Amino acid sequence: MNVSREFEIGAVHVGAGKLFLIAGPCVIESEAHARKMAEAIQRVTSDLGVPYIFKASYDKANRTSVTSFRGPGLVEGTAILRRLAESTGLPVLTDVHEPGHCEIAAEGADVLQIPAFLCRQTDLLLAAGRTGRAVNVKKGQFVAPWDMKHAVEKLAATGNSRVFLTERGASFGYNNLVVDMRSLPIMRRFAPVVFDGTHSVQTPSAANGVSGGQPEFIPVLTRAAVAAGVDGVFLEVHDNPKEAKSDGANALALKDLRPVLESLLAVHEAVRTKGVLP
Repeated sequence: MNVSREFEIGAVHVGAGKLFLIAGPCVIESEAHARKMAEAIQRVTSDLGVPYIFKASYDKANRTSVTSFRGPGLVEGTAILRRLAESTGLPVLTDVHEPGHCEIAAEGADVLQIPAFLCRQTDLLLAAGRTGRAVNVKKGQFVAPWDMKHAVEKLAATGNSRVFLTERGASFGYNNLVVDMRSLPIMRRFAPVVFDGTHSVQTPSAANGVSGGQPEFIPVLTRAAVAAGVDGVFLEVHDNPKEAKSDGANALALKDLRPVLESLLAVHEAVRTKGVLP
């Protein structure tokens, strides 16, 4: 596999030893809200010196209910993301669900993200890789960590070496997820690794037509992942999770972002100075 262990996404250096953050609302609720969240999170990360990639989806195709809000759609959402990136200077990340979406989404996003349920979809991976954008592949809840090397190999086959993987928990019975921290160093053999602290506390389809969550465990799991040596952390952040149009039940409240990041930086520094990070 010809995948870079270190690469750049705008001003963010992936795999270079400095913890970076991917954060934003689950879905673009409006251009004004996306901008508000990007700028609020950017103020916190700038204060703390944390490299930051903004995240929001133009379409949430995998919703429990047919009536659930999905977002502005591919064309409008891509335009919103590009305007946001230009005004804030931030690199942006968004999900792609179909091969035909990748080229258009790449016009607005610096990182194309493969959702967990689609991590084995060869045509989608190849289309994302061919855009030349960095690609983040979320490990499926049903996939063993060592099998993620196949997703990395598919992307590498396109000549794209800017690939990283994200852990978001594994299915544990019905409507529950559990995180096996062993998956982090295992997947890091193949590519840089990010830990998703918000979807890992999700309880899928457990709240009467929508997914529930246990956000009180976000700080616990993210600290453990940072101690295990991840390259970055993924957090869905919302200024009012109870009113969020998608995944509010497992989102981190914006007011809690700073203390959570401060604790993660303390853990990262402790393990780094002791020489125990891989």
